Parts: sequence; C-alpha cells; structure tokens
Amino acid sequence: MTDSEIYRKRLERIEELLSKLSEYSERGAIIIVEGKRDVLSLKRLGIEGNFELATRYSLFNFSERIAQLGSEVVILTDWDRRGDLLAIKLSGYFESFGLKPELEIRNKFRLLAQKEIKDIESLYTYVSRLKLKTGSCSKQDFQEV
Repeated sequence: MTDSEIYRKRLERIEELLSKLSEYSERGAIIIVEGKRDVLSLKRLGIEGNFELATRYSLFNFSERIAQLGSEVVILTDWDRRGDLLAIKLSGYFESFGLKPELEIRNKFRLLAQKEIKDIESLYTYVSRLKLKTGSCSKQDFQEV
C-alpha cells in the first residue's frame, strides 16, 4: 500500500467518524470538549451542535447538570494524559447518573491520528493536510486554525 493510499484510507475513516458525530449532533446530543479551540476546529469541519466545555466547572456538578438535560452525550476530550483522565472521570460520573456516554468516536479518532496529533483542536488542520496529501483539495482551500 502506498503512502497516498494510506492517507486516503485514513481520511475516509476520519470523515466517517465526523459523519457519525454530525448525526449525534443533529439528534441533539451534547458534545463535550475541553476548550474553545476544540469547538472552532469541529465547526470548521462542519459539526454544528451543542458543545459544552468540561473544563469550566467541577466535573461532578458539570456531569450532573448535563445528565439532567436527558440528552445523548458524546465525550470528545483530547487523547493526551489529561484528556484521558477527563474522559474516564466524566464517564464514571455520567454512568452514576444513569447515562451511557458515547466514547467510541473519541477512541477511534485517537487510533487514527495518535501518531500525528493529540487533540481535537488540531483535527481540522490534520484533515486539511490529509486532503492535500491525497489531492482532495488545493492549497487555497487550506487555512490554518
């Protein structure tokens, strides 16, 4: 398999995950991220939705407030040490409130991009680079976040 084919396959998988995330968003799910730049990156990738920043409040109170809304929850924290700990804590709290958060999308992003990027904030730039490498877009289409 050539580098180009590897990049194309990786880009396809990431676009599938973005599509799945978009479906959750359209159903009213709450997407939990760590910071404003994560939200910006996701919006530039076409994800509109109800974003919540997990780093603003005590995690217990934050989880309780989100759980009371009765919506689906997608945890999309970074895949560095801090993001991993945040995802584990949030999952535990949500489960204690009877809510099963979606973690599969985060875990798959992590597997696909782990060697290249470590956070949601870099996802837009990463997808843009993959598109350039596979010829899916031109340099004019590419803008840094």
